[in-house]
Amino acid sequence: MASNQHPPEKMMFQLTLRRRGISDQSVLRTMEEVPRELFVEDADRSDAYRDSALPIACGQTISQPFVVAYMTEQLQVRKHHRVLEIGAGSGYQAAVLSRLAGQVLTVERYRRLADVARARLEKLGCHNVEVMLGDGLNLPANIGPFDRIIVTAAMERVPDNLIERLEVGGVLIAPVGPHQGVQTLVRLTRSQTGIERKELVDVRFVPALPGVAREL
Repeated sequence: MASNQHPPEKMMFQLTLRRRGISDQSVLRTMEEVPRELFVEDADRSDAYRDSALPIACGQTISQPFVVAYMTEQLQVRKHHRVLEIGAGSGYQAAVLSRLAGQVLTVERYRRLADVARARLEKLGCHNVEVMLGDGLNLPANIGPFDRIIVTAAMERVPDNLIERLEVGGVLIAPVGPHQGVQTLVRLTRSQTGIERKELVDVRFVPALPGVAREL
């Protein structure tokens, strides 16, 4: 479902992604089709297609479009893939992934965010996405394995129990570094012989926190 609410802004939105190096046509097409204005707060709708992060409920943010597109491109998602997202937030990243993957499981620790994201995704017809209220740092043992894992909150280190949920040939992308400050986006690829690590770009994400939030 493409949105025609802000055609000039959407044209600049696409141009900015291309200028910043996003070249995967399926990612660019998906970024154009998913209506970002439906995933931001009402007061921020006029800024939905600006290349910047925006605040959402529970003290969280919706990532800037370039970061969403870049992380998605680096994941190299295919239609047969099962994808795990840690940090549903607004649901925007899951909506993007839903058009590229076979199945998406997105985990959110804030009930309010999980409920709103689920409603938005259902409204858009993203029927291959499951939104789960839970602790993304301590998932039940029966969840997984996955072909792709994306973490949308800062981790001081990627926990082994998350890496272990990757299929052989699987890819995990996460912002790794101090909770306060700059993190580095890290791409981990699992092979038969171990884990290959590649550092990508510097980013800023809200911290990944343990447990399910008691409020909100």
